[in-house]
Amino acid sequence: MTPHVVIADDDRAIRESLERALTLEGYRVTLAADGVQAAVAARAPDVDVIVLDVGMPAIDGLGVTRLLRAEGVTTPILMLTARVSVDARVAGLDAGADDYLPKPFDLDELMARLRALVRRSQFSVAAAETEAADLTMGLLRVDPTARRAFWGSTEMTLSKTEFDLLELLVRNRGQVLTHSVIYDRIWQYDFGPDSNNLAVYISYLRRKLDAAGAPDLIRTVRGVGYRLDEP
Repeated sequence: MTPHVVIADDDRAIRESLERALTLEGYRVTLAADGVQAAVAARAPDVDVIVLDVGMPAIDGLGVTRLLRAEGVTTPILMLTARVSVDARVAGLDAGADDYLPKPFDLDELMARLRALVRRSQFSVAAAETEAADLTMGLLRVDPTARRAFWGSTEMTLSKTEFDLLELLVRNRGQVLTHSVIYDRIWQYDFGPDSNNLAVYISYLRRKLDAAGAPDLIRTVRGVGYRLDEP
């Protein structure tokens, strides 16, 4: 199946250059010049990845991301941003983006991240079809079909990445999952030892489990990875 990518950026040169490059790589591309166009294009059911520039008119990339996630759109989002601070990048992840890439970016790196997100998108669809049974661990219940997670009767509001991470940990409870394994299963791409993507999402997940009343279930195995323990 030809991957379908939405490219949303108010810079016409960037839009058109990415369209040419992605078309040559075999992608189907839909372009958007502002946040309103991006939100409309991203709602199409066959979109595999959405690439959003943060600084767009009408609605910025963060606003589009929050809007789509609030509507239940789970398509992976790659955020492009000229803001290099950690706070700015965390804001994108917190809004519901799955990855970020600072401008100016290297085209090869963008392509690698898109391939990873496309694999992730397709893997999620396949997993939903074959692994639909509820997962339980004490009071923790994860429903892969509805993509809902509960601690007792309290439902946790999780982003797509947070849910995928929790599901992976529950399916492998008691086992240490290395950083590389988690990156491969969640992002299908290892961002290297300098990336803090995984640590950021682990902290988000811990915070939401704690808010729901769950004990500290996620253990850090220093220098190796993470493990989910029985309560």
